[in-house]
Amino acid sequence: MRVPVSDTRLAHTRSALAHATSRAAWRQAMTLGQADATIAPALRVGAAIAVVLVGGGILGRPELAGFAALGALCSAFARHEPYPRRAGKLALVGGSIVLWATLGAALGTMTDSSTLEIVAISLTAGVAALVLSAFSITGPGPVILVFASTAAVGFASATGDAAEVFVSVSIGAAIGWVAAMLPALLHPVGPGQLAVARALAATDSRQDGIARASIERARVIVALNARPTSRAHSLGLTALLDDAEHLLDAWARDEDPTHAAELLAHERALRKMRRYDALPMRAAELATTPENFFAVGVRMLTSRALVINAARIAVASLLAAWCATAFGFEHPLWATMGAMAAMQGITFHTTVERGIQRLLGNVGGAAIAAALIAGAFGYWQTTVAIIVLQIVAELLVMKNYALTTIAVTPMALLLTGIAGQLSPAVAISRVGDTLIGVLIGIVVAALTIGIGDRQHENALA
Repeated sequence: MRVPVSDTRLAHTRSALAHATSRAAWRQAMTLGQADATIAPALRVGAAIAVVLVGGGILGRPELAGFAALGALCSAFARHEPYPRRAGKLALVGGSIVLWATLGAALGTMTDSSTLEIVAISLTAGVAALVLSAFSITGPGPVILVFASTAAVGFASATGDAAEVFVSVSIGAAIGWVAAMLPALLHPVGPGQLAVARALAATDSRQDGIARASIERARVIVALNARPTSRAHSLGLTALLDDAEHLLDAWARDEDPTHAAELLAHERALRKMRRYDALPMRAAELATTPENFFAVGVRMLTSRALVINAARIAVASLLAAWCATAFGFEHPLWATMGAMAAMQGITFHTTVERGIQRLLGNVGGAAIAAALIAGAFGYWQTTVAIIVLQIVAELLVMKNYALTTIAVTPMALLLTGIAGQLSPAVAISRVGDTLIGVLIGIVVAALTIGIGDRQHENALA
């Protein structure tokens, strides 16, 4: 007897919800990952934030410095991309943050209706998720765009305010772009070397599928980052990748190549912030460079899977904000960010993991935020705290999202209240909004889970 599709889907949803409350899911959410070349990118993001906050303080416009800092956060995206592609992706992210902040400011000047603001921000949350997914932009995610919109909604009440938001965020985005691209002058072969180092590390793990995927990605990055003046260096990196692939082939045949240790020893030197020339020179050609990411991204904007996911995020964001309003929370749009942050996961398993991590991180981060806000720091002390917290967040991003959120939560709250409008009680509101957002996000994800999404079932087994 054939089981009705509706019964199959209902059972699938029940198993998904069971996973969300399982001990395995919570244990996995607290697992620490391995950090990977995060120090230099973290310092660059911190430097970009420092420049705009110091500039805003000198000019006596702390509230606009906060918006400029949001623009500067574009430097946290696309950190492992080759420089030619990074330039385009950062420009797209920076422009998007400017656009979302300006639209939020325009919304704030046009209406005082919280209902209209919730609907508009929820729709833009879905669009933000669609855009970053379509163009394969890695980093903090679309929550940064929504953060910029919600901050601007609360700030702007006149046309002049919207213009100030536009200018401030634009300046910040330009500074963030420069900070992220500056290493192209100092260490132009860096992305290629790092990609090969990561491929060698994956090879050393002996996880064949993961290692081969890492090798193929490294080939693309080396080819995209190659310049006429560094072609020989790029061919040397390609030779290392060829050797890594041959090593995997040998292991697949149960052989034990004697040169394995010699090959894998290149990894440490490749990660250093200087050109590494002790490379084999056997490769004749670089990998074929893929189609321009922008052209691919434009086509992906109409991808059925991405559009459906964007719609799910918009619905979850809308429900989360309305629920937060019903419970009387002062900042219901923060619930929107909680929902969309949880639903950035590719699978339901990762949605639950990120939701748990965001919730735990917000609890810890809120305690830190309450203590810092209660300290009644002046502008310059707050600036130092924001910069330190942002750098810490960037350093932890590859370790665990919960640890990252512990730093991001007080940083975001201090940035929101940099002109001195917040009280310690706002930290409690942040936890409540996040709880509602995460719960709504997980429930919506479970109700709309695809039949083929079964990674969570393996965790329960």
